[in-house]
Amino acid sequence: MVDVPRLYRDLAGWFHLLTPPENYAEEAEFARRLLAETNTVLELGAGGGNNAFHLKAHFKMTLTDASGAMLDNSRRLNPECEHVAGDMRSLRLGRQFDAVFIHDAIVYMRTDDDLRAALRTAADHCRPGGRVLVMPDYLKETFRAGVHHGGADGDGRGLRYLEWTFDPDPSDTVYTVDFAYMLREGAGPVRVVHDEHICGLFSRDVWLRILGEAGLRKPQCLPDEWGREVFLAEK
Repeated sequence: MVDVPRLYRDLAGWFHLLTPPENYAEEAEFARRLLAETNTVLELGAGGGNNAFHLKAHFKMTLTDASGAMLDNSRRLNPECEHVAGDMRSLRLGRQFDAVFIHDAIVYMRTDDDLRAALRTAADHCRPGGRVLVMPDYLKETFRAGVHHGGADGDGRGLRYLEWTFDPDPSDTVYTVDFAYMLREGAGPVRVVHDEHICGLFSRDVWLRILGEAGLRKPQCLPDEWGREVFLAEK
């Protein structure tokens, strides 16, 4: 994918200090409930494997991501899971799963065509009667500009971040998330790095329409426990 943020390239080794796996327990449990009575799950855009860290106790997980560096993070965290490199817009494994799960990596689909391609990949890998769960950060209707901060320490180094989310042009299909990472190794001086993430933003109606165009049935828009909306559909 063009303009890949540094977090998924040269800064990937810091990922679990930005978002520690233990912070994903509640969201993973929410996803688990929606995917109940499922055996095999394909996660598209699994990143560093934070959701799988919790879900692998319940499902047989196959994890994919376009970033090899992020898959390396996940392999260390989830060695018992299958890992496959691939872009969610074009990946074809030649097999189907009981469910397909896409967490916030879906936000990197910036156009209708990108979103349609990713959801068609999900549909193609879902068995008839299976489920597809997609959990975007925002819809057009739920977008909120804001600032967040956090970080963690580990193994002689630490990370702190400032995250600034805003939409410079509400008429288009993207918004911007700027990160400032403060990176410390040992007792050395702090290094500050800027990282820009351009993310897709679509209305509820567009989501529901494209889910149908991708070959998925009965698409539902459901509230989650954090004021967002997620999509659940059937093959």
